[in-house]
Amino acid sequence: MSFFENTRNPKGFGGRLMVTMMNLAHTPVALWGLHFLHLAPDAKVLDCGCGGGANLKKLLKRCPQGVVKGIDYSEVSVEKARKLNEAAIRAGRCVVWQGSVAEMIFAASWFDAVTAFETVYFWPDLPQCFREVFRVLKPGGVFFLCNECSGDTDKNEKWTERIKGMTIYRDVQLQAALEQAGFHDIEIHKNEKDWLCMLARK
Repeated sequence: MSFFENTRNPKGFGGRLMVTMMNLAHTPVALWGLHFLHLAPDAKVLDCGCGGGANLKKLLKRCPQGVVKGIDYSEVSVEKARKLNEAAIRAGRCVVWQGSVAEMIFAASWFDAVTAFETVYFWPDLPQCFREVFRVLKPGGVFFLCNECSGDTDKNEKWTERIKGMTIYRDVQLQAALEQAGFHDIEIHKNEKDWLCMLARK
């Protein structure tokens, strides 16, 4: 497995190094995207593909009376995310589960918001994953997607060539999949850096 394969499913020492790097490298795009997401102080939020847990920490800060849960299928990512958010976990405000977004253990209509930072590229069954996100969201809840690659430029191809199983979706493809899953009122935000943020309502 090449080092870059650890972006899709971090494993071993290389995976531990990768999740630490991603926690830092993904901060600018995450902060940009979070400007478009409005959360109540007591919101219940799920971060899908939570990686090393840096965005769980940001969401906990945004929702000081809320609960933030994370799910990731990488054992290395879950370990790192739990360590980074240890205090919030002890306080009962955070839980990190190992599992697939395609089949989540969470109750239906429980979360006010579901987030996905730099992760939908690696979801093997996008329609099924979107249906699961729709299921766990409350009516009126929001699904937030934030990607550093929008698929609008040729430079994105270097990543799909390096990382097996990676798909970079354009906004129209994501919008179609979201609408098929039942979402509506879809917002699309882009910037000059080729970053993409989308919000969709249940």
